[in-house]
Amino acid sequence: MLQTKRSYRGMVTAPHHLAAQAGLSVLSDGGNAIEAMIAAASTIAVVYPHMNGLGGDSFWLVGKAGSAPIGIQACGRAAKLADRNWYRERGYTAIPGRGPLSALTVAGTVDGWAKAQEVSRQRHGGRLPMSRLLQDSIRYAWEGVPVTQTLHNNTISKRPELENIAGFADVYLPEGKPLAVGAKLRQPRVADTLARLSQAGLSDFYRGDLARSMAADLEKAGSPLRLADLEAHHAAVVTPLSLEVAGHKIYNMPPPTQGLASLLILGLYARQAIERADSNEYLHRLVECTKAAFRVRNRYVTDPDYMERAAADYLTEQSLAELEKTVSIERAAPWPDPPAKGDTVWLAATDRTGLSVSFIQSIYWEFGSGVILPGSGVTWQNRGTSFSLDEKSPNSLEPQRLPFHTIQPAMAELSDGRLMAYGTMGGEGQPQTQAAIFTRYAMHGQDLQSAITAPRWLLGRTWGAENNSLKIESRYDPVVVETLRGLGHDIDVVGPFEEVMGHAGAIVRHPDGLLEGASDPRSDGVVAAR
Repeated sequence: MLQTKRSYRGMVTAPHHLAAQAGLSVLSDGGNAIEAMIAAASTIAVVYPHMNGLGGDSFWLVGKAGSAPIGIQACGRAAKLADRNWYRERGYTAIPGRGPLSALTVAGTVDGWAKAQEVSRQRHGGRLPMSRLLQDSIRYAWEGVPVTQTLHNNTISKRPELENIAGFADVYLPEGKPLAVGAKLRQPRVADTLARLSQAGLSDFYRGDLARSMAADLEKAGSPLRLADLEAHHAAVVTPLSLEVAGHKIYNMPPPTQGLASLLILGLYARQAIERADSNEYLHRLVECTKAAFRVRNRYVTDPDYMERAAADYLTEQSLAELEKTVSIERAAPWPDPPAKGDTVWLAATDRTGLSVSFIQSIYWEFGSGVILPGSGVTWQNRGTSFSLDEKSPNSLEPQRLPFHTIQPAMAELSDGRLMAYGTMGGEGQPQTQAAIFTRYAMHGQDLQSAITAPRWLLGRTWGAENNSLKIESRYDPVVVETLRGLGHDIDVVGPFEEVMGHAGAIVRHPDGLLEGASDPRSDGVVAAR
């Protein structure tokens, strides 16, 4: 059984052990938590390539106890050519889920690393060069890493929709079949790309020779993205959303992410918190709070430039009181609302000064668009498929518009001064798992690792599931499951440790400097500490 890890000098948690160790190595070399996260983020882009990569987006929360964190928004906009008519003229009534036509938004994560390094140097004394921060990722891409079970499984399950996309089979189906678990995956083109970025600077990804190579490859493949779209991209420092919950201050990212939904779930739950975690009352209330929060999200959350009301307006006491009236108490409310797929990694780092980072990085679906650029080896995301070709949709496609994002890191300053960085991958499951971790640990007093290891649930579909049922891991008490069925919940009991529930983690820093860390047994991750 996993135990909560504890240390004082620094800690990194990630869903792959090599990424966590890369971050810890930077801390050991005198780097701060932001620098450690750049190392971990670039490494996990290499070792978990089906979930994230250079061709995706990311979001950061960076903070210390006693002051509000900042956010870094590193997500790309739709191409200037990408409008509804561009797709309709090609015979589409919806944006394709895979292939070059799904590669319609700029990849923002690399400029997020650059913005984070800027924040590190200007505000937190960062000094390590980018060549050091990318060192491990370059080595792993060049020398190779063992294929994980999750990469092997996803290659098999997604093969029918990806194997005919140019470049995919060359990397993931050598000799016509998926690489076996433990086989060596080498990515020399990605190694060369990372090496170039370490020397030429990260801006080369958007405004240099690398940008020109990628833009030419994207256009040749059939994507609407062009060089001008890459050149116009810049990551931004933003103000996170915040909400007081049971005396604790919780933070999450503003739109275009679903961070608002995460805060709404906890805000609604806290208004009538249940005495005991993991009881049928606890699950029922959190699931019904999720439905209420998701309805707000689905109707209103989009590119903030297109929102009629500011996201913070939904977090006022009056708004929460009105929304709570829609939370079903005695019976499960119907849940017909359409969900979204998602494929992501979440990581955290805390250094000895207390600087903490909660970070998330994604290419959206497993393997993103499936398009692997021949010159750079970059796998491009398909985040733009969250747009709609219906002009009445809240996320209707417009050129240069930000797409809706499921990914959002979380952070909380607890009432006693502890600072908690936490999160997970998993599309629709992210706000739900964040709620499970926070309520179990901060509100119900569970041990940190126990809060993550404990059986979880998921309302809706993600990771390729085909129904909207409430999925519950089989380790739950059967009495709880049957009671929930009696309340009207449509339940599917799944395996004991299902990857569909996400790869969660957390780091908590106590006021005396003690660090506690936890990783998810559903992943290949560890807590690396010094």
